[in-house]
Amino acid sequence: MPLIQSFHEVRFPTAIALGSSGGPERRTEIVTLGSGHEQRNARWQNSRRRYDAGFGVKNLDDLYAIIAFFEERRGALFGFRFKDPLDWKSCPPMQVPSATDQPIGIGDGATVLFQMVKTFGSGATAYSRAIIKPVAGSLTIEVDGIAQNEAVDYSIDYATGEITFQPGNIPANGTTITAGYLFDVPVRFATDQLRINLAAFEAGDIPSIPLVEIKS
Repeated sequence: MPLIQSFHEVRFPTAIALGSSGGPERRTEIVTLGSGHEQRNARWQNSRRRYDAGFGVKNLDDLYAIIAFFEERRGALFGFRFKDPLDWKSCPPMQVPSATDQPIGIGDGATVLFQMVKTFGSGATAYSRAIIKPVAGSLTIEVDGIAQNEAVDYSIDYATGEITFQPGNIPANGTTITAGYLFDVPVRFATDQLRINLAAFEAGDIPSIPLVEIKS
């Protein structure tokens, strides 16, 4: 049977993900001038996450689960969801998500579709990250402080993070749309080969399981 999907809406084993290492990566080009001054240019507009899930493997059952997951994804061929152990909420890790956590748009009386985002920092230097893999059932939305009901006031595509307001409930001009949620990171295996040495593993050598964020 042909495989036509490029992304599988399944989550990497959460217990193993919680022990992973990694985080955001950027690409900056630095040129040192003859005067000794530097010129720095951003090669990437957006950051990209990389992880090594090998640190979450605790026993042979974990290794077996990873092999099964790797085979089902056909190595690096198909993407999947990954729960970043540090950044998986619209709020800081130790807080509970609230509908006022993240501004996701300003209504104009006509726009019906809004992309979920998470903003880091504030003002002119703030960075907004598109959230494209929200967790089903976790989303709460308010428009100017008024709670919105999913399937009544809006619909959400949990595969893209796009929120569509229903006719008759389009955010009015100047209204602020805010949201709270949980989310995953779309990733793939960064290799087509898992190198696992069982003898080394039993001696305390953790296998490397590299993952890289998929950028659309």
